Parts: sequence; structure tokens; C-alpha cells
Amino acid sequence: MTETFMLSVFPMDLNAASPALIFILNVRRAPPLSRLISSLSLLSQTGVSMDQNEDPTPNRDQSVAQEQDAASETKEAPALRPPTPKQPDEAADADATEADASEVLLGRRELDVDKRQEEEEDKQDKQPMNGAAGDAGEEQPEKNGCVKVKMEEEEQEEKFTGLNKEELMRVAGTPGWVRTRWALLVLFWLGWLGMLGGAVLLILQAPRCRDLPATNWWNRGALYRVPSVRAFTPAGDIKGARQKVDALSQLNFKGLVIGPVHVAPPDDAASLNFQEIAVDAGSLEQFKDLLRVAHRKGIFVVLDLTPNYRGSSGSWFSNASVTVVAEKLKSALVFWFSEGVDGVQLADVESVAAAVPSLWADIRAIVQNGTNERPTRRLLMGATEQRSSEAVSALLSSTGVDLLTSGVLLDGDASQLAESVLDLYAAHAPTRLAWNLGGRGPGHLASLVGPRLVALYQLLLFTLPGTPVIQYGDEIGLMNEGTPFPRMIWDSPEEEELNATLKEDRTRRASWRSLVRGLSGLRAKERSLLIGDFVPLVNSSSSLAYVRSWDQNARFLAAFNWAADEAQLEPGHRALPPLAEVVLATPAAAGLTAGARVDPARLRLGAGQAVLLKFPYAG
Repeated sequence: MTETFMLSVFPMDLNAASPALIFILNVRRAPPLSRLISSLSLLSQTGVSMDQNEDPTPNRDQSVAQEQDAASETKEAPALRPPTPKQPDEAADADATEADASEVLLGRRELDVDKRQEEEEDKQDKQPMNGAAGDAGEEQPEKNGCVKVKMEEEEQEEKFTGLNKEELMRVAGTPGWVRTRWALLVLFWLGWLGMLGGAVLLILQAPRCRDLPATNWWNRGALYRVPSVRAFTPAGDIKGARQKVDALSQLNFKGLVIGPVHVAPPDDAASLNFQEIAVDAGSLEQFKDLLRVAHRKGIFVVLDLTPNYRGSSGSWFSNASVTVVAEKLKSALVFWFSEGVDGVQLADVESVAAAVPSLWADIRAIVQNGTNERPTRRLLMGATEQRSSEAVSALLSSTGVDLLTSGVLLDGDASQLAESVLDLYAAHAPTRLAWNLGGRGPGHLASLVGPRLVALYQLLLFTLPGTPVIQYGDEIGLMNEGTPFPRMIWDSPEEEELNATLKEDRTRRASWRSLVRGLSGLRAKERSLLIGDFVPLVNSSSSLAYVRSWDQNARFLAAFNWAADEAQLEPGHRALPPLAEVVLATPAAAGLTAGARVDPARLRLGAGQAVLLKFPYAG
């Protein structure tokens, strides 16, 4: 191993102006201390510098020191003592030192090569050891009295190898380690069994979640009914309806009930053609395009196939023609389902179900029985003008339809409405109940209840247990205007308002539309509103309040005031918390704005106002 020593010493003669001597040794082993001291002594006497690489130009500190020494010599001029004659022993040591110096001089070239290699391998060795500040790339000269020693790193220390296999086996077999291993093993299994027992105990003590009821696609969202494509869009045909599918998707509707659109001359059963679309309604290609667009948006399409929808002799013509019409309907159902229709609606289902029960059973089987190609259930939707809960309940049982729209919500005051809802809820599963206001006969919601109560009834439809069915235009408060099929109003952001009245009407339509969108989205994601239990709390002639809840999900309290005056509602229920959050209020009033917290047991509602509160499950 090569070791390099660089030594910087003072001149022995302090009166001389010679710079410090640099002495570098490049030897195979560390020089003896006596040889090193003798060499330094010889060099100090001869005043010879052994480092040819030293910069001949003195640095600033050395120049200043030399000037001060010269000035001192001029002023003081001390007498130099004569050299002392050398003794024989000293002469011998000097000869040995001179021999060592010669050996050093002969190895200078090897020193230079080694030094350059060292500088390339470790640039840090070039830095001055005296700590003088300077530029990073500028070599600093050595100061007098500084000794710089550069040595290569020592050989790596011996690595720790640890115990070998035989030693480990001997140690592992000692009684102390055997007892330790057994203790740790026993502690591990005891801890594992303890955690297992705790998990089982938690599972047994935790309340069991209720099983979700079987549902179909029509139970998971509201249905939007368009009985007249001519009035629904400015185009007045199926193509125009296809252009409004995106608007229905924004309102979070799950299904579109459209039609009838088939060829049906008034009161002419012989000319009835279920499989052909009337010219004024559009074409089969337009209907197929509507199906594609709606399915792409996640909306199911239900086709109304009521036979005599333009006549006055009844939906199924006369009793004598019911059999012929039912046979035609069976063939038409196969055709339309092959085109991709997701269900059918039939008005006055009691007429055909009672007149030809065997044919009605065939119709039900075609619609409701799934196939391998189409496992998704198709909807058989009936419509009736019956308003009593008893009649509607009987039709649901006798006809076997999946959903049945009726006029049950239009019969009587708030107290009778609540009784009708309770009767149907007690007799049938919520998945078979449908709630609607208006239709082909009565027309639109705003004309039936008045604009003041439009928002109240919208909240009612979306919070009752069952599927809400909305007539086109009810989301904006459309009025009949002398016909049950008025022209739909489509507000455009680019339109310029003519006066303040039109601007106010437009603002009101936007508010109702926003309410429907919010209620439809809320119902779709909240299980308590979608499939939850229905518990009435307040039931009077002018007010109603009930709770919707499901298992451990958040609860909702809906309260309504039909009166023309303010009302104080005090729902009494053990599950009501001290405070509940206001989800929405129609219209919004002081203290009943969205996000506010109120006492659900003491609600003060304004005239025609409704509110929806939310509170968590309390166990």
C-alpha cells in the first residue's frame, strides 16, 4: 500500500527570506520517525525545496511576511552566530539523511505520476488542509508551519459475518431459547383466538341489515309521460321527441312513456293497425332512432298501445270487438318488443281483463315473461280513471299489471288523500304503486290544483312510497289552456324577454324545473325515499306529515300545509331528533331554507307550503 506524506516546514534560518520547504515522501511503508526528522533537519540547513510543483509565486500572506522580515532585519540587524562544527556522530547522521534525500529525489517522477492519479481519483485531496478560503478551482499555497499529509484510505474493516448454521443450531437448542419460543407461540395463538372471538361477538351483537326488496327498472326512477308527440315539441313528431331526450336525462327520469302513435281511425276497429305509425306522428325509422338515443342515455321507452285513443266509444271500442282487438294486440306486442321497446301502457285495463280473461292472460305472459335474449323485465302499465282507493286496489289485484296510474290523489282533501295512500300501501308492495296527477283526460297538474300548489304536489309525488309518473309540462307548471294537450314551452337562454311579466313566468318555470330535477335525483340515491317505510305522523283536513325510513339509512320527514293560512304542525314520533336539516322548502321562507336546522316536532308552515327534512338514524 502506497502512502504519501507532504510536509511543509519553516526554514531553520529565520533571518533568511526563503519560502517554506515542501517535502513529499512516496514510500512503500510509513517512514520511521527518526528518518523523517533527520530529513527535515538536512533540508532546513541546505535550504533546498524538494517540491518542484510548488508555485514559485508567493501568496499574499507570504509576501507580507517577507516584507515584515526584511524591515525587521534593517532595523535590528542582529549578528548571526557562526555555524557550529559538526561532530562525528552528527556527520554520520547527515550522510544517512543525504542518502535518504537522494532516494527521494530519484523517486520524484514516480511521485508525480502517483500524485496525478490520486488527484483524479479523489479531488478532495487537492484541497488545502489549512482551511484557507478561496475560489473552488484555485489552489491555495501552504502556510509556514503547516504539515499536510495525504494518505490513501485504510483497507476496509473486516465485515461482521455472524453465526454460521452450526452455531445457530447449537444456540437454538438451549433450554432458554426453547422456552422462549414456546412462550411466544402460545401468546400468538391466544391473541389470534381472542381477536377471532371479539370479531364473532361484534357480528352477533350488530343489528342485522334488512334484505332489499326485489325491484325493477321502473322502481328506481320517475316516469315521464308524453301522450301527444304533436304537442310535445315544435316539430310535432317522433323526431322532435328524440331531440328532447337529453332534457329528460338532465331531469333524472328513468323512463319515457310515449304515445299512442299507431294507426287508429276513430271508432273503427277494423282499420286498427298497432304495427304501423301514423303519418302525422312520424315513421318507424324515427321511432327506432328514438329508442337508440334513449337507451344510450339510460332511459327506458314504454309505448302506449291503447287501441281507440282517438275515438269516443271507449278505449277498446265496443264489447263485441274486444276479442278481435286483443288478438291484434298480441301480435303487435311481439313486433314492438323485437324492435326494442321496454314496456307497454294500456288504458282502461279493466275492460279487456274482465271481457276476455284468457286473452288478457296471454297478453300478460307476452309482456311480463322474460326471455334468454331479453332477461330485463318489461313493464306492463295500466291506466284507469278510478279515484277510490278500494277500486284501484281491486284492479291491481285482478289485472296483475306492474303499475297502475289512477286519479286516487285527486279525490277529497288532505285527510282523504292520506287515507287512500295508507290503504294502497297496506294492501300492495310499494314496488307496484304508482302516483300521478293528471293524464289524457284530466290534463295537467297546474290546471288541476292551481299554480300555488304545483311545488307542493311535486314534493308529494316524489316522496310517497311508489313510482312517480309525471305528465309532460308538469315540471314547469304547464296549464291546459282549453285542451288536455297544450303546446309544451321550451325556454331558450338565447331568447329575449319582451316584458317583466314574461320574465317572471320564465323564472317560475325554471324554479319548478329545478325542483323536479333535485327531487328526482334525491329519490334515486336515497333508499329511504326509494324503498323505505311510510309512517304518517300528522293527518288532518289541511295538513299532512309522514316519515320515510329504511333500515339504518338517513330518515326523511315530509310535511305539507294545504290551508290558505299558516299552520303549526307537531309531529309526534319517538324517532324524531331535537334538530333536523332542511333539504328543501316550497316556497322557501325564513327559517326554512336549505341547510337550516329546525325542530321537527314543532314545524310552522306557511300557506301552501311544504318542507322536506333529513335526520340520521339514531339506533
